[in-house]
Amino acid sequence: MVERGPRFRQVVLDGTDVRVLAEFYRRLLVWNYRPGDEDEDGKDWLVLRNPDGGTQLAFQQVDRLPETSWPDSEPIPQQLHLDLTVHSIEELDAQHVRVLEFGGRLLLDRSDDPEEPLRVYADPAGHPFCVFVA
Repeated sequence: MVERGPRFRQVVLDGTDVRVLAEFYRRLLVWNYRPGDEDEDGKDWLVLRNPDGGTQLAFQQVDRLPETSWPDSEPIPQQLHLDLTVHSIEELDAQHVRVLEFGGRLLLDRSDDPEEPLRVYADPAGHPFCVFVA
């Protein structure tokens, strides 16, 4: 008998303002809210649907969230980060402008790395994520 594991559904990010956090990723990824989540303020749980049918992103309200100190490993290391990819340096540069416009913050710039050009950002809640050429 072949064992089957559970299906991977979504990644959940905590935030002290889940609407701001969800809106950042909605605009960046060009995804849509789960029906019913798009217009309501005051919700403590929001979901963004992947238009390709893959893994979703969900956002859970918390009262406080200590921000990671990454890329420094002390005192608060990153515990999770998202990897986002683009096809070219030109796309990497275009996404850089979008990330900053939507409220992200640059943490590390390795866009001149000949093997794996990348930039690391913090989203509005401080979660780190990478955008790199793959």
